[in-house]
Amino acid sequence: MSRRLRIHSPAIHYFDMVRRCQSIREAARRLNVASSAVNRQILKLEDEVGSPLFERLPGGLRLTAAGEIFTRHVIVVLQDNARVASELDALHGLRTGHVEIATVSGVTTDLLPCVLQRMRERYPRVTVGIVSLGSQAIPEAVTAGEADIGLAFALRRIADLQQLGVGHFRLGAIVAPGHPLADRRDVSFATCAEHQLILAKSDLSIHHLLAPVIARIAPRHKPSLETGSVELAAQMVKRGAGVAFQTRIGIETELDNGSLIHLPLTDGGGIFSDLGVYVRSARYLPVAVDAFVRALCEEIAAREAQEKDLQPDRS
Repeated sequence: MSRRLRIHSPAIHYFDMVRRCQSIREAARRLNVASSAVNRQILKLEDEVGSPLFERLPGGLRLTAAGEIFTRHVIVVLQDNARVASELDALHGLRTGHVEIATVSGVTTDLLPCVLQRMRERYPRVTVGIVSLGSQAIPEAVTAGEADIGLAFALRRIADLQQLGVGHFRLGAIVAPGHPLADRRDVSFATCAEHQLILAKSDLSIHHLLAPVIARIAPRHKPSLETGSVELAAQMVKRGAGVAFQTRIGIETELDNGSLIHLPLTDGGGIFSDLGVYVRSARYLPVAVDAFVRALCEEIAAREAQEKDLQPDRS
């Protein structure tokens, strides 16, 4: 674990913990200090800023507009503090640090484990924390400083988010081997709609990628299942419940052993989902975070190249 530098006022650390916990008492418990000490530092900050940083509500604390502005400063200070600590360790030949990752669940079955294994071999003293979220929730986790790296599909452009790597993966229908569509090379959404459909809920990027096609086709039947879990969708496909839609990422094992078949969608010449690696804009990355970003980008690029090799030759 990298060293913890305490080169900034305790008030910065106390404020950050209070905003995360939305409670002075819980923040004090996690910091292992008295609640009065935390409250005193918050009041001192509010006096210096000249405005309340939190609204005191019956259900807990909520950031004010001034608190939101101050939060952006605190995130920059604390993340840069982590970078300095990792660089000081690097001067002594230590490869240490901690990396927090917010990721879509699809990459946790194969892609991310491969990267984690490689990182553990290269940097055994780097620790990692991972939280699985929908693509739409990942930008907030990164910009709020809750995650160092975001790994998500099809994110819209956000000013506070910087994309450091991306791979383009084709969206396809997934079916069981015995399904009537299983012998095809590719398929249109309209053809899929002649069968039972399993569709993604709005917290998944797949929902938004397919929305224009669904609006144009206007399927006659309601989907048999709508879910925010790509894992559940894949499991139901294997049980013969219908046709679901996703990229090859996340179902690599099933495709290899033949329990699922991936049929690229032909609509619009193909529908592609971009898997990107994101960090907060203008942030100087600590050594461990930078190493992890590079490893993720390398793995995504390798998977993209592998998928291109699998595409049928239509010449």
